[in-house]
Amino acid sequence: MVGHNIRRARPDDYDRIIAVVDNWWGRAAVHNLPRMFLDHFHRTSLIATDNDELTGFLIGFGSPSDPRTAYIHFVAVRPETRKSGLGRTLYEAFFTLARSDNRTTVTAITSPTNYTSIDFHRSLGFTVTGPIPNYNGPGRSLITFTRPV
Repeated sequence: MVGHNIRRARPDDYDRIIAVVDNWWGRAAVHNLPRMFLDHFHRTSLIATDNDELTGFLIGFGSPSDPRTAYIHFVAVRPETRKSGLGRTLYEAFFTLARSDNRTTVTAITSPTNYTSIDFHRSLGFTVTGPIPNYNGPGRSLITFTRPV
């Protein structure tokens, strides 16, 4: 993963992220990432750059309701950068942030049809559960991920 710089996000990173997220995900994803995530959770979110060009990001935060849990909300890696280990590096950096905040568990969710995400999380040691019926409302089943840090 030579050349990638990982740093904590800043609120002003939002415009760079939102400009690429639909393209990187291959479908409409902007609606899943409101600006408030960078306004309020930039301290626990991460930006990856290579020569100041955005190559990946991870939006995560500590649960305000459970002081032991941190949650990864959204992750994306530039398509031509995939398979370089950058996703794993972003997760490991987030695990370090979570531990430094005395969190003991990291969680995430995905669609039951997102096999790439399910396999990726499994490879990082997450417990995969589901699909859980109606997790996100009627007819919205999701897969949950849990991992101790």
